[in-house]
Amino acid sequence: MSIAKEMREHLDSKLLPFWKKLRDEEYGGYYGFMDMEGSVDRQAVKGCILNSRILWFFSNAWMTLKDESLKEYADHAYNFMREHCLDTERGGIYWSVTYDGKPADTTKHTYNQAFAIYALSSYYAASGSEEALDMACRLQEVIETKCFDEYGYKEALDIDFRPTDNDKLSENGVMADRTMNTLLHVFEAYTELLRVSGNETAATKLRWMMDLIADKIYNPVLHRQEVFFDNDMNSLIDLHSYGHDIETAWLVDRGVSVLGDPAYAEKMAPITADLEQNVYETAYSNHSLKNECERGVDDEWRIWWVQAESVVGFYNAWQKAREKTYFKEAALDIWEFIKKYVVDSREGGEWFWRTDENGRPDPDKPIVEPWKCPYHNGRMCMEIMRREME
Repeated sequence: MSIAKEMREHLDSKLLPFWKKLRDEEYGGYYGFMDMEGSVDRQAVKGCILNSRILWFFSNAWMTLKDESLKEYADHAYNFMREHCLDTERGGIYWSVTYDGKPADTTKHTYNQAFAIYALSSYYAASGSEEALDMACRLQEVIETKCFDEYGYKEALDIDFRPTDNDKLSENGVMADRTMNTLLHVFEAYTELLRVSGNETAATKLRWMMDLIADKIYNPVLHRQEVFFDNDMNSLIDLHSYGHDIETAWLVDRGVSVLGDPAYAEKMAPITADLEQNVYETAYSNHSLKNECERGVDDEWRIWWVQAESVVGFYNAWQKAREKTYFKEAALDIWEFIKKYVVDSREGGEWFWRTDENGRPDPDKPIVEPWKCPYHNGRMCMEIMRREME
């Protein structure tokens, strides 16, 4: 069976059935937590990032599979976003809401606004809903007027868009004023908004973000991106995030393709190629990808999303340079690791949050939580299917 057929079968038989059953028919949206034993907490908070990613997932599955039955699942996520996640008075998307749709954490994080734009753009492409496109454009205006300054995109803001601590996107013992991660997902969102609507602001800001990546975030000496920054975009920590680097490589390539600007294609091509090569040489081992390296010490956990992004990233690297067959071999090898160890083979299961380097799942990590979603693994399936058909 070809890898594209395997991906379709996985999407059809594993991912879609799992997330369909988490639809909350009483309060809307999708349940926000499932523990390692498969028990759903029906009163857990519903992360708005999780809801956006589910909206993105069902919208793209609907388009990719041309399956009209998936429309109702995308509609269900869209209606919950519109009615509960959006602050209709002040603008912007909350961080989370209660199980019954009331504001819980009212932080307005730039990262969260970006994922809503990403999801709404795809939903517009699938459904033709002008309301959804208008919502995406209004959230883009929120980002550009409330979440941006001379140095770049801010991170955490309170309900009234005043700066607050960025504890949600800071890790590794630092409190970052700005992050590579947030910038990456604004870039991802604007790429999709430009693709589906020709949004001129998105095109302009994609160029600006690629300049920032090239000038401040990409480290040509260490062949990696820096991760956490102070307000003036100075790096705060010696940290190499392998998963983000391989994800950035293919997402920047996608942005360049959608933008269609030869100058930026020329500018970014050596950067994405360098990131791909370095991740392959430093992080690919035991048929899978390590998580990150902090101050020279590798984190050996095999994180679910890192494995998914490495399949797409290495496959994309091979498509650009077919003579580098080792990239395709790595993508296929990691997919085998995923099937054997990361996929939860239990009846009704999905993917484990993480395993050790030998494939043993972490029993303390849940199956669903505000960050654990069908976006990375679902996108992996659909990206490989699309690329195999081209």
